[in-house]
Amino acid sequence: MNATQCDPAHCVIAMAASAGGLKALSVILGDLPAAFPAAIAIVMHLAPDHKSILAELLNRRSHLEVIQAQTGDVLCHSRVFVAPPNHHLFVVKGGRLRLSSCAAEKVHYARPSAEPLFASVAGVYKKHAIAAVLTGGDGDGSFGVQIIKEKGGTVIAQDRPTSQDFSMPETSIKTGDVDFILPLNEIAPKLIELVSELRSV
Repeated sequence: MNATQCDPAHCVIAMAASAGGLKALSVILGDLPAAFPAAIAIVMHLAPDHKSILAELLNRRSHLEVIQAQTGDVLCHSRVFVAPPNHHLFVVKGGRLRLSSCAAEKVHYARPSAEPLFASVAGVYKKHAIAAVLTGGDGDGSFGVQIIKEKGGTVIAQDRPTSQDFSMPETSIKTGDVDFILPLNEIAPKLIELVSELRSV
């Protein structure tokens, strides 16, 4: 990615999804404007042995540019970075992305997992970090949302009626660290509102 084409993000949204995630992510990204002033990093539980076309699918359904994340990518406004299969996704100092090796330990039986992404985004972006826990199983993300809150960030969880599998959102909600429990069609408007507030801080 050419650094001259990148407007480094001051606010980063980390999203995690599993079962039903393609629909959920498509709805949210499709409702965000092309000039959305934040970066988005996504972890979705994917089959480890197959090439993923998730980024391509979401790119067709979004006004934002959606790409598969690579080590060294810079988190830029209006861009969406999707973790590739079989690699955890981390944010490091300077707003750059780093992928784990494909031999890294699984978390909640998953690689990629929400936990490393949420924790690392919280560490770098603090109050300018937002986590969104979407439909999915195995409770992934529940430790990470606690770190997001500890560092001053904001947490959104998808509600039960619009989740194909409520396990992931529910486990995060039970931590007491979720700020907003929203139906799917209200998540994008809330993200727009939150990012606007953070830009004025």
